[in-house]
Amino acid sequence: MTGTGGHERAHAQVVVVGGGISGLATAYFLRQRLGPEARLRVLEASERPGGKVHTVQVAARPVDTGPDAYLSRAPELGGLVASLGLAETVVEPQSSGSYVWSRGALRPLPPGMAFGLPERLVPLLRSGLLRPTEVARAGLDLVLPPSRLPDDPSVADLVRPRFGAGVYDRLVAPLLGGVHAGDPALLSATSTVPEIAAMARSGRSLYLTMRRRRRSAPTPAGRPSAPLVSLRGGLSGLTARLVDELGPETVLTGAAARGLDRRSDGSWTVRTDDRLLPASHVVLATPAYVTADLLADLAPGAAELLRGIGYVDVANVTLAFRRDQVPPLPPGTGFLVPPVEGELIVGCSWLSQKWPQPSDDLVLVKAMVGRAGDSRWLTMDDGGLVGEVREALSRMLGIRAEPLDGIVQRWPAAMPQYVVGHAARLTALDAELAGLPGLDLTGAAYRGVGLAGCVAQAEATATRILTAQGASA
Repeated sequence: MTGTGGHERAHAQVVVVGGGISGLATAYFLRQRLGPEARLRVLEASERPGGKVHTVQVAARPVDTGPDAYLSRAPELGGLVASLGLAETVVEPQSSGSYVWSRGALRPLPPGMAFGLPERLVPLLRSGLLRPTEVARAGLDLVLPPSRLPDDPSVADLVRPRFGAGVYDRLVAPLLGGVHAGDPALLSATSTVPEIAAMARSGRSLYLTMRRRRRSAPTPAGRPSAPLVSLRGGLSGLTARLVDELGPETVLTGAAARGLDRRSDGSWTVRTDDRLLPASHVVLATPAYVTADLLADLAPGAAELLRGIGYVDVANVTLAFRRDQVPPLPPGTGFLVPPVEGELIVGCSWLSQKWPQPSDDLVLVKAMVGRAGDSRWLTMDDGGLVGEVREALSRMLGIRAEPLDGIVQRWPAAMPQYVVGHAARLTALDAELAGLPGLDLTGAAYRGVGLAGCVAQAEATATRILTAQGASA
């Protein structure tokens, strides 16, 4: 390990550890507000920046093996896309509608759903997704007395007593499983679905509260955009543009942070295998378990809290088929699978119907695997996993053809779990870190697991740093 000279010292005032979307966006927001002379370093342990935002080629088509869409109405992310000059590359899904695999068939997800909760009962009945008795049970929310909720209820606490097991098992569980890979009986409603949790506390009937909220919502001007959008060519275009804007001298790959030292003047030193990077401010944009290791000596209480944030392993299998060898897929973008079905796959996206494609001769499907409580696939090699997915696609979609190409992407410890007590954990974590000014944590482990949540946290982190340094945004 070697020390750094004056040149390195002069250009490393803010060091961001972690080159995923959270770290890159934090550095970009700082550069944007401080100008080209901003002294920044982003350290990424792997050889590829971008984290789980990763676009690869499958049968010469771009495929995102991590997230493949983002919330179009998220202001911070939308502003970032526009600022990077990527607004013209935004694409909407070509098809709308999705399904749930329920009792041996694909059944349409009815319109007017909010995180799996029905805003209208008649479309739910017509969908066949629930039995008539289960729909009738869901309607009891209209007449039940107000629920007595704990301070931090689980999603199950919020849903099951009011809507019954049908809605919980076949709507809420698969939808939250697709977003969080979590168990709704363990996930905090306040931290994972804060809008629904707030509505549950604001009125007697959650169903009626959702209906009133929808009616009172302002009508968007012009044609409403799709709720989820992507970028032409894949979402790696976003992280690649961030890296380009920051520059290769800022984003250092293959540079794992090995430790943090606090200096007597209150500044910091970040240690890598071959560098000592001084900093006035350090941002840890790493998974909670990595951040815990970095803080073990400096803040053992914070490290213990961070290690209490659990993660779930997930994977996806993307396969390409000749269109003339595949039966027509239902209109829409894909389907989700409730845990009660006992299937290995969590859901499936029909990529060739979901996003614009250069030609119509291929069918691309991406099957997602992995959720809380299901580790069956972890012992399978890639060939075994592909075989299990193909068997499921044969039963569910009638696809029996041999794939032309494919890829298996495993994401170990990928999805942080906002279990009951998550908000209190974050409050305790803030208190533990209050005595370490100049240190910030950001990323999916804290206040938002999706791209939009990570970018919103990154902007807030940059603002805190600028405020602490006395800079004007």
